[in-house]
Amino acid sequence: MTRSSAKQPQPGATLVTEEWLLQTLERVKSGELSPLQAVEELSVLPYKELAYAKPDHHRSLRLGFPEVIFGQGKTVEQIVTIAEGLAAHSERLLITRVSQETFSAVKEKIPDVTYNSLSRSILLNRKQTAPRPGITVVTGGTADIPVAEEAAVTAELMGNKVGRVHDVGVAGIHRLLDKLPQLRKARVIIAVAGMEGALPSVIGGLVPIPIIAVPTSVGYGASFAGLAPLLTMLNSCAPGVAVVNIDNGFGAGYTAGLINLGSKAQSEG
Repeated sequence: MTRSSAKQPQPGATLVTEEWLLQTLERVKSGELSPLQAVEELSVLPYKELAYAKPDHHRSLRLGFPEVIFGQGKTVEQIVTIAEGLAAHSERLLITRVSQETFSAVKEKIPDVTYNSLSRSILLNRKQTAPRPGITVVTGGTADIPVAEEAAVTAELMGNKVGRVHDVGVAGIHRLLDKLPQLRKARVIIAVAGMEGALPSVIGGLVPIPIIAVPTSVGYGASFAGLAPLLTMLNSCAPGVAVVNIDNGFGAGYTAGLINLGSKAQSEG
C-alpha cells in the first residue's frame, strides 16, 4: 500500500526508530552532524514531560514496540494529547479501552487511525510489513470475544498474523475437537474463557504448543467477576499454560506476539 501524506507523522516530528538512530550516528561519524547537534536530535529519546503523564518515546528502541495507552480512566483530552505525541515519534500506536467518542477526537488529530469496536481499541500502523503467522486466539464463548479481540489486534499490530476460533467452550467439547487441525498449526495459542475457565487446560492436554490463558469477567455471581476462572487457570494441571490477569487481552496478545516474533528472530539468527 502506498503511503499518502495523511499517513505521515506531523511536520518536524522524528520517528524514533533503530534506523533513525543509526543514521544519526553515521552523520556524526561523517562530520555532517556535530556532537552537539546530535545531542539535540537525540534529546527526543527519553520521554515527554506533561503535567499528567510522561510518554515514553524510547520504548520502541528498547522493546521493539512503542508505549501503549490504556484509555480507561483517562480523559479524552489527555488521551488525544498523549496519542499525538506518541504518533509523532512512532509508526504504530495502540490505545485500549476507549469509546467511539474518544476515537472521533483522536481521529481529528491523527486522521489515519482506525477503531476496532469489538475490543474498543484505536489503532495506527504505518509500518507495512508482511505479518508472521503462528498465533491463534480461542474463546470459550461469544461473550469472551471483546477480550480476545483486544489480544488479537495487539498481536497483529506487532506484526503477527492471528487466527480466530470462537465459541468452542467445554460445554460442547466436540466443537473444540473439530478445530484441532487448525490449533496444531499455531506456534502459540491464546485461550480466553470466563465461567469456570477450563478451556486452557483442555487445550493444553491436546496440543504441544505454549498456551496463554486469559480469564474473563464473564459469568454469574459465583465466578466473582473473573476470579473463579483465574484460579482455575492458575491451578491448571496441563503443562505449558501461562496465565495473565482478568480481562487482560492486551497482555496476552503482547506476550504471544513476543513469543511468535522471537521464534522468527531465532530462525533468522
